[in-house]
Amino acid sequence: MNLNVNVGGIDKIARISVGVLLIILAIMGIGTPWTWIGIVPIVTGLSGRCPAYSIFGINTCGIEKK
Repeated sequence: MNLNVNVGGIDKIARISVGVLLIILAIMGIGTPWTWIGIVPIVTGLSGRCPAYSIFGINTCGIEKK
């Protein structure tokens, strides 16, 4: 499994935004305990690495591998 950077700019912004929204909902007690899953998109957005993208060969960062 290759963990090179594979999450691009817009994808990072979307992941972090959705993750923060889910965490806020979890803290406020709105929704289900599953809202804590928002930690995952925050971590993948901040790190720029998504293990699922590596498995499926997806790359949204636009950097060509040589």
